[in-house]
Amino acid sequence: MKAKRLRRTSLYVPGTNPGMLANASVYGADSVILDLEDGVPVPEKDAARILVRNALRAVPYRGSEVTVRVNALSTPFGRDDFQEIIPLAPEAVRLPKCESADDIREADALMTEIELNNGIAPGTVGIIAITESARGGRNLSEIAAASPRVIALNYGAEDYTADIGAVRTKEGRELDDIRAKVIVAARIAGVQALDSVFGDVNDMEGLYAEALRVRLLGFDGKSVIHPRQISVVHRAFTPSEQEIVFARRVMAAFREASSRGTGVIALDGRMIDAPVVARAEKILALAEAAGCLSGER
Repeated sequence: MKAKRLRRTSLYVPGTNPGMLANASVYGADSVILDLEDGVPVPEKDAARILVRNALRAVPYRGSEVTVRVNALSTPFGRDDFQEIIPLAPEAVRLPKCESADDIREADALMTEIELNNGIAPGTVGIIAITESARGGRNLSEIAAASPRVIALNYGAEDYTADIGAVRTKEGRELDDIRAKVIVAARIAGVQALDSVFGDVNDMEGLYAEALRVRLLGFDGKSVIHPRQISVVHRAFTPSEQEIVFARRVMAAFREASSRGTGVIALDGRMIDAPVVARAEKILALAEAAGCLSGER
């Protein structure tokens, strides 16, 4: 259930926009988010639910993972979202406003009931948990471990900063704490860590700088709100040629040392230890998944 699928980008698609729902996969995002929550005004919730249901039935979404951001079960819309969406078996639901393990367990139980009622194997649909409050940030480890359905952790920057009383800035320093919490909890649970959106769709340099920074912090991907942001984030989350070359050299030195029966590895006069080898493996795996790896490692 906790497969490490490539999720460099997750594109939000409003559940009220039939054109975008039909064409979401043509933009090349690794994952698409058919949105029933904040992107849908309350009077349009019912209509959006039907549009998203029909899209799941009819649109192939080739090349992109399909997920649906439902409304929280604490709202009047959450249960109807689950009843309508789970029978169509998207790859995951994005569950907003997760504050505790109980939120995950409640969703898990409901999803299992719906799956069984529709002849779907329990556990088929994953959960990407989104925390948006101080309480949720404190409980991230418990949230991640609450169900094997949880495949990734995410956070909502706007709601989170509003909850803790921080001011949103372009530099994003106010997010340092929640980003660290998401990464640590995700790594402990063996799931992915996904960063929030960059709100300025006209600032591509700022987007690239932020995406590269969060990749270097340990995140596996970033949500986007406009198709033009996809290639920029992919570039930031794809290892550079220099990184790939160095990773290949590390692995070659590791294999050569292993063949000699020694655990001591040296490269360019520097000692190469286990964490460096593990990092090289991760770089090469990411490069291969991104389709930019050729030849021998």
